[in-house]
Amino acid sequence: MTQRQLDRRFFLKAALFASGALAATPMGRARAQALEGTKVVVVGAGLSGLAAAKALKNQGAEVIVLEAKPHIGGRLLTDWSLGPDAPFEVGAGWIHGPSQDNPSKQLADAVGSTYFTTDDENLVVYSADGEEWDEAEIEEINETWAEALGKVDETLELNDRRSLRDALSDLYPEALSDPGVLWALSAYTEFSKGAPIEDLSAVYHDDDEVFDLPDVVVANGYDSILKPIADGLDIRLSTPVRSIWYDEDEGVEITTDQGAITADYVICSVPLGVLKAGSIAFDPPLPDEIQSKIDRVGFNSVTKLALKFAEPFWDIETQYFGIITEEKGRWNYWLNYRTFSKENVLLGLSVGAYAPVADRMSDEQMKADGMDVLRGVWGDAVTEPVQMLATHWSTDPESLGAYAYPRPGGGPSQFDGMAEPIEDRLFLCGEHTIFDYAGTTHGAYMTGLRAAEAVIDEAG
Repeated sequence: MTQRQLDRRFFLKAALFASGALAATPMGRARAQALEGTKVVVVGAGLSGLAAAKALKNQGAEVIVLEAKPHIGGRLLTDWSLGPDAPFEVGAGWIHGPSQDNPSKQLADAVGSTYFTTDDENLVVYSADGEEWDEAEIEEINETWAEALGKVDETLELNDRRSLRDALSDLYPEALSDPGVLWALSAYTEFSKGAPIEDLSAVYHDDDEVFDLPDVVVANGYDSILKPIADGLDIRLSTPVRSIWYDEDEGVEITTDQGAITADYVICSVPLGVLKAGSIAFDPPLPDEIQSKIDRVGFNSVTKLALKFAEPFWDIETQYFGIITEEKGRWNYWLNYRTFSKENVLLGLSVGAYAPVADRMSDEQMKADGMDVLRGVWGDAVTEPVQMLATHWSTDPESLGAYAYPRPGGGPSQFDGMAEPIEDRLFLCGEHTIFDYAGTTHGAYMTGLRAAEAVIDEAG
């Protein structure tokens, strides 16, 4: 059985313990207090790090969590400044596939969450000059988009090293010359994977696993799932880690601006962008095999721009607006808050190669850029917003991107291989260490449980 198959079995089993892991081990209570006398440092208080820390603490370990940001959650954070029923999800925005097998759904259920199901078919698409496409045109776009991707899936061998754009250029060039289909490749595929099609593996772009059911917004705030996991943990905020020393025989030492901490094991759950940037010095350096995977897995951004208006100028019953912009990925998908909130908010998304461009803008520049796209459709009806919120994940020094994706020539082993124990003392976790569920909160959570399980195995 391959490591990927073993991981799938583990994660399906772990999903059943999503809520139970808050009070027990990832795999149950059989080894309660098995880690008494063992000290573990977890670097990063995102969902993966918190999951690992909670599971280890429930095994009796002494656990310290070090977080560079002034808050827990990492790329899971809810801002309520738009209104009491208008959560702005700074990071993760949807529970993808909220079936009862999905750990994120189980965690949200455990805190009494309420949900709003987003309907991808409740969509109106406009050309850049404001012409509304009729339903037949949208259906044709969707069919051609699906047919083009199906052609790629049917034709390519697993060892094909082409990007998705190159493969489409070779196999289905008409998709790239059709503005509507190119929009779908961006608004659907690039948004889903957090990657430009020019740098996304043609073979593996859709070879991951998904849970069932349409995506949902957590109406009471996605970060509500964090509190039960974080309760009782020793979490030290605003404490960036500068270096990690590890030795198979002697343990680990983690250096911060507040001093050094020695421990038996360390779990590093920082985002892939931080690992790529070398923001944490590892001594000895990470093994070449691990560092190569870090370097080769892609990591990009998805940029959000929330604009709140005094009055709506759009159809408040339409959930999504697609806008076919000349620059691929430039504010080409908008979520209408009025379908689940009383606030007049449009949430714009920039994806693919345009996301890091938007991230580098100031908030005022980003607002002007998004407003320019809206005025291309609604003209003078677009008023000045009374409030705005924006994200800049690729320029955030504690993240340097939003989530991981397979690059041309890459594949599952690059993701999964990052989770291999290093000198039986250092363990990496996070959404970038699991191919099947990369880029999701449930993937992050699962890898935290996996890291905890690995520490338990080593300590035992």
